[in-house]
Amino acid sequence: MAGGSIPHFQNDAGHPVITIGVREFMCVGADAPFDHPHVFLDMGSDAEKVCPYCSTLFRYDPSLKANETRPEGCIYIERAA
Repeated sequence: MAGGSIPHFQNDAGHPVITIGVREFMCVGADAPFDHPHVFLDMGSDAEKVCPYCSTLFRYDPSLKANETRPEGCIYIERAA
């Protein structure tokens, strides 16, 4: 995703699998204060990647946009302080 922003995903609901439309992304775990270190993950040519902190399985689906997830609501939006 050179030249673009890296989407961040969260898993507040504890979904075992989150399907996303990008192969490079950040996982934040859950919303603060239950988040983990915001870790960069890159699937490379694979279609799946497990977060080493929260064990969420992220699965790539090219039909989804960068800001879409399945199930819905797993995109992380940083809130102003």
